[in-house]
Formats: sequence, structure tokens, C-alpha cells
Amino acid sequence: MTPTKRQGHKRRLSRRTRALVAVAALLLGGGGTAVIAANASAGGARQPAARSADASGDAAATALTIACPDVGDRLRDVPDPARQKVSTGLAELDAQVARAYERAASGGDGAAVLGELKQQRSATIGRMADAIGERSARPSDLTELSGCSSRQVRTEAADGGGGANALKRPMPGGPSPADFADIRTAPAVARPAARSGGSTGTFSSACGRNENGHFNSDNVIVTPGVSNGAHHTHDYVGNLSTNAFSTNASLAAAGTTCSNGDLSTHYWPVLRLLDGKAAPDANKPGGGHDGNMGKVLRPKSVTIQFRGSPVSKVSAMPRFLRVITGDAKAFTSGTGNANASWSCVGFEERQLKDKYPICPDGADVVRTLAFQSCWDGKNTDSANHRTHVAFARQDGSCPRGFRAVPQLVQRITYDVPDGTAFAVDSFPEQLHKPVTDHGDFINVMPDSLMTKAVACVNGGRRC
Repeated sequence: MTPTKRQGHKRRLSRRTRALVAVAALLLGGGGTAVIAANASAGGARQPAARSADASGDAAATALTIACPDVGDRLRDVPDPARQKVSTGLAELDAQVARAYERAASGGDGAAVLGELKQQRSATIGRMADAIGERSARPSDLTELSGCSSRQVRTEAADGGGGANALKRPMPGGPSPADFADIRTAPAVARPAARSGGSTGTFSSACGRNENGHFNSDNVIVTPGVSNGAHHTHDYVGNLSTNAFSTNASLAAAGTTCSNGDLSTHYWPVLRLLDGKAAPDANKPGGGHDGNMGKVLRPKSVTIQFRGSPVSKVSAMPRFLRVITGDAKAFTSGTGNANASWSCVGFEERQLKDKYPICPDGADVVRTLAFQSCWDGKNTDSANHRTHVAFARQDGSCPRGFRAVPQLVQRITYDVPDGTAFAVDSFPEQLHKPVTDHGDFINVMPDSLMTKAVACVNGGRRC
């Protein structure tokens, strides 16, 4: 694929946004060296310098990022009275990293930027630890997570081909040619074979494609009570009311886009077209304000399906179970929690984990978000939103202390225009890397519907 040329648009844009759009168009279709540092909006995040190779391709291209320990992932016990202060602290930490990244990528003194960031993080983490310590043991080990580091990452495809056909030049703030690969080069996926006693049925909820336009940059699971806690825009299906301030009671009382009365919440970061055009949210939180540029690409299809275990029957999920799959910070924090899967229609036996797919013959792009299928039998959430659930082992069985529940699989397809690259929304320092893809789920099925789902899965039926 080769990118299309930037086309004009009628919407009036700020001077800074016009500058960014012009540079993005240059990077997509132009040659030569491009070094930019244009603000996405008057009060928004500055876009980092994209240090591109020269026209001959002799120089290696790199981009700057900042890596910090993920404090949220280290949380193990957060008493209920401390949850709001901890949620606010986590959002503050993300904002601090974004500001530091802006300064460093715009030519600021790296050592000074990291030093100031460490001081800010230390103070915020201290307040979080104090809040936890008011009701339980103060987690002194959290203060060890204040320090961050910066590094340069390669932006050009290693072989000079493949991804370069999808994106000629690194975009400001990511992604880069190195982030694209031909799906036909991806490895085939091995799946555990079903055994006697397994559950082979499926249960699907038809919840539409977000035709009602439910978008926000909140994250009610990780940062409840904080607006723009995600710093990127989420696409929703299912529950109509989900935002940062949702509660179990408000979710249970809301409407739904699902035709079977399933009130569950499903959300994931949007994809954007990198076609050089400004989006309507170019100056808004979650959009250009947070370094996410380009038109939101609406799904062509969304499939919400629950599957069984290859080795056992499944038990009902508890209502209001919260589950996250994948890791929005996997690029800088490591891939321990990463679970991205990218493919193309007609090629789904092959999956890419850290590349965006280049799809042949106009095939649609496919995102597959397969959730943890083992539950601890007690908790609907945990402090880090991960330890109460687990992935099945390689043979399909659950780890000790966990039981099998229906596995949620969110499958989303996109009709990406020929010649246009795309990227997932992300935190600014994550550079829109494909490995950061993630999905979120809150089970709000009525108990009777969950009972039906379990019966279908365990009975080998397709419902």
C-alpha cells in the first residue's frame, strides 16, 4: 500500500493544527528529512520530533520515547476509601509522563526533564501510598517506581521493504514504517485441541458497530471518576451510559446497543486513518490534545462472542466482573501483559502481535482481543485489574485456584482505504505502537442471560 496525498477540507483549523497536518502530509507522501515539533492544539500536547532518514535512506531513523514503571500494574491492595485518590494519582502520573515526553521530544534537556519528572512522580506516588496506608499497610515499595528513562527507537523498517509500503515516513509521534508488515509473513497460530469434557459451544451478543457514536477518553476500570483518564479515545458497544463516572448501579439501569438485552460494556481504543487530514477532535482531549491525530476509522463489523474451554465446562461469570486484556503501555513497560492480535480477513490463521498488517487484495483489517478465561472464583476486580483473572495454560486448562468461565473474544474489522496507513490511539509516549492494543469489558449481563450463555457454551450449541 502507498499513502494517498493529503486532500483539502473545509473545517477551519488553528495555526498550530494546520502546521501539524501539513507536516503529517509531508511525512506521509514527501521525501527528504523532516524534523518537526508542532503543537496539536493551543493547550495540547506537543508532537515529538520525527527524525527521518534522508531521501537516499542511508541514515537510520529514530524517535524518542520515555519509559516509566507502571505503578498501576504493581498495586496489590487498595482499600475502598482510597480508590478515588489512587485513581486520581494514576491519571496524574500519565499526564506527567506526557508533559515530560513533550518537552524531551521538543529538544529539552533530557537529564533535567527526567529529574523533574522523577520529583513529580515521587510526590504523586507518595500521596497514593499515604491514602492506601490510612486503611492498610503503606506500600513503601511504590516509591521505588519514580524514576524513568529515555531512549531512541528505530522508526524505519529493518529490511527497507514491507512496512515502508504502508508508511513512507514516520508520523510525528508514531507510528513508523517499522510498525507494518505483510500479513503473509506472520506465523500461523497454534490452538489447543478440544478434549473430551470440553465446552465447544459459543454465545454471541449482537451489539452493533457503535452506530450511535459513543466515544470518550475515559477509562472507568483503571481511572474511575477521572475525565480523560485514558488520554486516548475509546470506541464503545453495549452499555449506552459508560463513562468515567459509571457505577454498577448506573450501568445496570442503562440501555444497551445489544439486541438480546446484554447490558455489558465493551470498549477499545479507536483506529485512525493517517491520511494527512485533521479530525473533528483535533483540539479535544483524547484526540489532538493528547497527540492522537487523524480521522477515526469506524468498524465495518464488531463480533462479541463467548467461547468455551477445550478441556472443561465453564462456570458463570459474576455480574460486574471487570477484565482488561492487553496493555496500553506495552511498548515502554514490556510485553508481559501484551495481548494484541492483528490480521486480515481471509488470513486469520496468521496473527501479528507487534505489527500492523498490510492486507493483500483489499482484505479488511482484523483486530482480535481475546480475554482471560479463568476467574479466581471470588473477586470481580483487583487492585491492578489483572490478578483476579488469568489466561488458560497452553493446554487450555486454568492455573491452580482459577476456574474456567466463558472466554470473551472481541473481533473488529475495518475497511481501510487502499493506500492509507492507520494506527491505534495511544498514550503519547507509546508512539501508537500496535503492541499497545487492548480491550476492556464489564459484565453486566442479567443473570438469566449469563445462565443461557453458559448453557449454550457447555452444551456445544451456537447461540
